Amino acid sequence: MSRNIVGILGTAIVAIYIFGSGRLVTTDQQWYRTLPKPAWQPPSYVIGLIWPYNFALLIAASWIVASRLSNTHQLVWLISLALSVAAALVWALLFFKSHSLPASAVALVFASLLTIPLLVISFRASLALGIAFLPYQIWLAIATALAFNYASQ
Repeated sequence: MSRNIVGILGTAIVAIYIFGSGRLVTTDQQWYRTLPKPAWQPPSYVIGLIWPYNFALLIAASWIVASRLSNTHQLVWLISLALSVAAALVWALLFFKSHSLPASAVALVFASLLTIPLLVISFRASLALGIAFLPYQIWLAIATALAFNYASQ
C-alpha cells in the first residue's frame, strides 16, 4: 500500500470526522443545556481545546504510521480509524439528534474499543506518538462515562 495513500485516506477519514461532528454535535440546543451535568464533566473550554488536538493528532498519526510501519499495520490503522470514527458519529447522531441516550452510550463503547488498536499501533510507530495518543484515548473514556451518566438519569 502506498504510504501517501494511507496518509491521504487517514486525513480524509479525519476530515469526515470533523465535518460530521460539526454537523451533528449541537451543545447549544435547549435539550442539551437542560441535561443535569455531573460535577466531574470537563468545562466547555477544555472540550474546545481537546478536539482540535485530537483531530490534528489523528491526522499526524496517520502520516507517521504510513511512513514507519508495515502494510498490515497501515491497513489495521485505516480500518480501526474508519470504524471508530463511524461509531463516534453514530454516537453524535443518537445523542444530539435522536436523544437516544442508552444507545448513544453503547456507540461510544464501540468508539473507545475501536481506538485501542490505534493506540497500540501508535506506540509501535514511536513512543512519543503513543504518549501523544493517550489524551485521545482518555478523552473517549471520559466521554463514554459521561454518556452512561446521562443515560442513567
